[in-house]
Amino acid sequence: MTAHYEQQYLDLMQRIWESGDERLDRTGVGTRSLFGEKLRFDLRDGRVPLLTTKRVYWKAAAREMLWFVAGERNIRPLVEQGVHIWTDWPLDAYRRATGEDIDRDAFEARIIADDEFAARWGDLGPVYGAQWRHWPKYEDAGDGLWRRDEQGIDQLAALVRSLRENPASRRHLFTGWNVAEIDGMALPPCHMTYQFHVTSDGGLSCLLFQRSCDVALGLPFNLFGASMLTAMLAAQTGLYPRELVWSGGDVHLYLNHHDLVREQLSRSPAGDPRLRLLRNPESLFGYRIEDFAVDDYAPQAHISAPVAV
Repeated sequence: MTAHYEQQYLDLMQRIWESGDERLDRTGVGTRSLFGEKLRFDLRDGRVPLLTTKRVYWKAAAREMLWFVAGERNIRPLVEQGVHIWTDWPLDAYRRATGEDIDRDAFEARIIADDEFAARWGDLGPVYGAQWRHWPKYEDAGDGLWRRDEQGIDQLAALVRSLRENPASRRHLFTGWNVAEIDGMALPPCHMTYQFHVTSDGGLSCLLFQRSCDVALGLPFNLFGASMLTAMLAAQTGLYPRELVWSGGDVHLYLNHHDLVREQLSRSPAGDPRLRLLRNPESLFGYRIEDFAVDDYAPQAHISAPVAV
């Protein structure tokens, strides 16, 4: 009998927890870590690698991916939709800068209500979507001066053109790792490079390289987001989703996730959820959250754990 697609994720979690190198990290929490791991998931017929041993809030992951695709860099569009996954970083920066002991709900309320406050404290710097849609480009303005093009390079638009016009190309990729702008980002890109491959029968596969991966909290979102993006690109280019290949550099579990790890590894995966696109807009940038549905997803209970900032 073929193993459930989620078993490889659980096996990875167990290997990290039992044999990972234990060390301090940037957050001060500490991790157990392995280096250089790989997972593969079948995306044909709408299959999607949603975890079933705990609930993954896929609509939050979908809203985040649409936020990336839109080229956004401010948390305001996310918090307006009730998505809190990026709030901890600007909230921490605000507390350190002002000394105000404001809670998350109050901070997000100010982000939504106050334009100036949102512009100052909701901005994350040139993260993910800013690089995907507006990679900096400079033009010679004469007299030895260079002017930055406001639009920049739209890597996603270029990717769609490449898939349509030259499917056999080995250059179907985009990245968020802009060395010149990393210091200005609230968090350098973890899921940093996406490469795509088209088979002769029209199958579109995605290889996601993730330099740093929080296996317990981040990876479930990353797997769904990459699968969703692959489905969107396939619909836009007349292809079909075929496979997701995930490759991780520093693949880790935080030491304060021990309760989550123990509980999740005690559960058995089951089910075969499917992702459906309910509408195919004129461009990749026209999708809305209402355009996505997940069928036959019956996960076990959510397992909470703290986020390391």
